[in-house]
Amino acid sequence: MTDQLLQEFNATRAQSIRNCEPLQAEDFSLQAEAFTSPPKWHLAHTTWFFETFLLKPWLTGYNTPEPLYEVMFNSYYNGIGEQFPRPWRGLLSRPTLDEVLDYRDHVNAGVEQLLRNRAHPHRADILARVTLGIEHEKQHQELFFTDLKYSLYRNPLLPAYMSHSLAPASTPEPLEWHAFEGGLIEIGHRSADFCFDNELPPHACFLQPFELAHRLVTNGEFQAFIDDGGYRQPNLWLADGWEVVQREGWNAPLYWLQRDGAALEYTLHGVQAREPGYPVCHVSAYEADAYARWAGARLPSEQEWEMAAPEVQISADNGTYHPSPSPGGGNLGQLYTDCWQWTRSAYAPYPGYRASADAIGEYNGKFMSNQLVLRGGSCVSSTGHLRRSYRNFFYPPDRWQFTGIRLARDSGV
Repeated sequence: MTDQLLQEFNATRAQSIRNCEPLQAEDFSLQAEAFTSPPKWHLAHTTWFFETFLLKPWLTGYNTPEPLYEVMFNSYYNGIGEQFPRPWRGLLSRPTLDEVLDYRDHVNAGVEQLLRNRAHPHRADILARVTLGIEHEKQHQELFFTDLKYSLYRNPLLPAYMSHSLAPASTPEPLEWHAFEGGLIEIGHRSADFCFDNELPPHACFLQPFELAHRLVTNGEFQAFIDDGGYRQPNLWLADGWEVVQREGWNAPLYWLQRDGAALEYTLHGVQAREPGYPVCHVSAYEADAYARWAGARLPSEQEWEMAAPEVQISADNGTYHPSPSPGGGNLGQLYTDCWQWTRSAYAPYPGYRASADAIGEYNGKFMSNQLVLRGGSCVSSTGHLRRSYRNFFYPPDRWQFTGIRLARDSGV
């Protein structure tokens, strides 16, 4: 167990560094908005997590390289103490990148020392915390890409994270519907493998018969919604969504561009032709809901999504950080590897959910208010991180994540 966990720990920590290889020195402090964080901060915060929840309580004689890191790289754990203001993370020119990398090496060595102590009285807790820290870092690996994309997009040069040409997409096959009988089902994580506490406990729920679209909504289909005045028809929008559309002046998904009559899209691979057959991405829950209403459908509930989806099987990172078009064939696809899919389900505790009483209990439980659940995964999700019961969550107006649309409808529609 120790060797396998240590191997996974080292691989995850190394992946975060590899993700940074295409960056220039100036990129490490980019923070375009308060809801994003700089790459350097992600590297430091994930290190802080292992230091705070493993080394400080359980590694005898551990000394931190800088006591103020406890404040500087604390994200939102009030149980730990003060936090450096989130909107100012881009101002942290010090510690330098080299000092942050040294901090990572220092903590990595401490975690390895702790893992190799098989006689430690808190052995079971240590193994569980290391596993949680690995999964936490994988979440931040995804945030690294989404935050970086938004910050690079704010540069008039629209620089690419990594040069890569996206292949043209063929015309997608017509939307097909997969029917499910519903009934009394059980959802939630049900194996001994790792899961976050918000996936527990497994519990029964009843579903009416429903249908789920076999692929994601495409750019071309969403363009038809725009051409039909979708952003100008208040009857299609939830009241809060219509208010956001009016206030922000939305008329297309985030990252869509129009230049000299050409339909373009900003990607992590730079500005690309906007292919009609690719999945529409970076839409808010309000936009997803309005499109579904326009299309005579609706968004799925998270229970419907979990019932319909097979367990995930994801290959290794292929170096393309953009959703891919549907492979066709009519099977239920694009579930985990392209865009997170908005559901209409409020992010709320499952029946019987109990958050941990310590600071770790702040990881998920305190965010169960005013957010919606997303299911699946995206093109920038870390390999091996996802599963059918995984519950992602964001606020309805959020668009900087790789969020797309899968339609659902009641059976017989």
